[in-house]
Order: sequence, then C-alpha cells, then structure tokens
Amino acid sequence: MRILLIKTSSLGDVVHNLPVVTDLRRSYPDAQIDWVVEEAFREIPRLHPGLHRVIPVALRRWRRALLTPATWREMQFFRSTLQEQSYDLVIDTQGLLKSALLARLARGRRCGYGAASAREPLAARFYDVRFAVGKDLHAVERNRRLVSLAAGYSASSAPDYGIAVACPRSGIPGTQSEPAPTPAGPSAVLLTATSRDDKLWPEERWIALGRALQQRGLSCLLPAGSPAERARAERLAQAIPGSVALPPLSLAELAAQLAAARIVIGVDTGLVHLAAALGRPTLALFCASDPALTGVYATTPALNLGARGQPPGVEEVLAAAAPLF
Repeated sequence: MRILLIKTSSLGDVVHNLPVVTDLRRSYPDAQIDWVVEEAFREIPRLHPGLHRVIPVALRRWRRALLTPATWREMQFFRSTLQEQSYDLVIDTQGLLKSALLARLARGRRCGYGAASAREPLAARFYDVRFAVGKDLHAVERNRRLVSLAAGYSASSAPDYGIAVACPRSGIPGTQSEPAPTPAGPSAVLLTATSRDDKLWPEERWIALGRALQQRGLSCLLPAGSPAERARAERLAQAIPGSVALPPLSLAELAAQLAAARIVIGVDTGLVHLAAALGRPTLALFCASDPALTGVYATTPALNLGARGQPPGVEEVLAAAAPLF
C-alpha cells in the first residue's frame, strides 16, 4: 500500500500529525508512507523512522515571488515529483483549500474532511471521499480519526509520536552540525518566543521563573530565531544566572536540545509541542489562546497552564513544574 499524507504547516500542526504515521505503520507494516510538508518544517517528519519520503513544498515562499520564472520552474518540479507514482490513498489532514489543491495534484484516491468538518469547507469539494470528524476533538485526535476512517482501521491506543533524536551531550551522531553551547548539568529549556505578541509571557515572569529554576539546580537554555527573539533571549540570559541564549539552530538541532532537557517550559509555539512529542516533561503557557483543542497532548507529563486572557503566574508554573524534575 502507498499512502500520501498532506499536512504542510504550521510547526505545531505538523507535530500533531506525527502519531498518524505510527498508527498507519502499526496497521500496515509494509506500507510506503510519504508526506507533503512546507520546506521550513521538513525536518520534523524526517524524525519519524516509519516515513518513506518527505516531499517539501514552498507555498509560502512561492507566494512572495509568484511571477518569477524560477518560482514556476520550482512549482513544475514539485508537481512532477508528486506525480512520480500513484498512491492508494492521498489523505489531507489539514482541511484547507491550499492543502486540498495539493491533494488534487496527486494521483490516487483523495480523502479529507467533509465540509462540516474541514477548517475551510470549500476544501471538501476537491476530495474523492469525505469523512465527518468532530471539531470538538483535540487536533491530534482529529488527524488520527480522519486517517483511520480513510485507511480502514481503528486507532484506539494512546497517541505515539514515534520520534527520537540524539541528545547533544550523548556523543551519539545525529545532529546536523556542532552542538550548541550547553551548560554542565541538567537543563531547562525556556521557549519564550511565539508568532504573536499577545501570546508572549511577560519578561519579568521569565526572569523570576529562571532564577527559581537555577536555585533548584537547573541551567536555563533560551532558544531564539529572529533578531527580536535573540534580543529577548539575551536580555533574559543576562538576568538569569547560569543561563545561555542559544544561537539560531535548525529544527533538528533544536529537537536535540529539547530531548536533552530535564524540563521544557514554553509559550504557545510549535516547539513546545515538539518537546511533548519527544517525551520530555513539558509545560505550555497560554496567554491569548485556548489550549483545549490545540494544547500540548502526550502520554508523558505535558501540562497546559493558563487560558485566553488568563496567563499563569510564576508560582503556578513552579508548582506544576516541581514534580516533573
């Protein structure tokens, strides 16, 4: 059996789709499972050993230069790659018009959400087979339910993300470049950056939390990507004894840092979901979004704190973190 999964973005959504690969591999051990994903996130599906091939797409980048010859050449190459073989099932777990159009380009039986279940109802028109899946389910379970209906099996067990990475201090090859600097001893990774300013946790709370963790024997690591994020990480590192503001890292390198941490604490961002998927004790801090349907979700200790308009306090976070490390 050949199966193509389509889940292009964003980072958290891609992480939430990983248990689907585990479910499919358990039900169809010999299946060839491919995955179409935005090029920026292609390292995440590659962490799963059950995947055969990752097919990167660059919709975000193409939109910025749609009229250039180079973009059209890339689009044609993507289409040719996608159509190199026929699939028994093409399953779009994204439920957006853009992902449904990608499914339409592939050769195979195209499956997706029905109009009442899809995030964009118009997407349902482009599938050959449509399934009703409740919108009240967590995103992980929505993905699993859709794929189990399309592929004809029952996914009744707890979600298994199926991924593991080499820790940077283990001495085992696996990261793509030299390990980022890490302090000696156990670490806590603090994910302070997110895509929206209203999701940020106040810097003074990060400082109070970091100092409390340092007093409990944990060195704090602060990943950052953009210049603004790096500036924040550096401010926090200066105020938290023994902490390190990490340089920009690839997703694979970040995954290794998360896997090595004693605990991960972060705002509503894709990396906090990756930490939970890697089996690390994880606390997700919500300030402007609802964790009920898209919070961290794993069988290992993974807790959601706060809610829209109700950010958690430092003492609440410390109380939740204490049993985890």
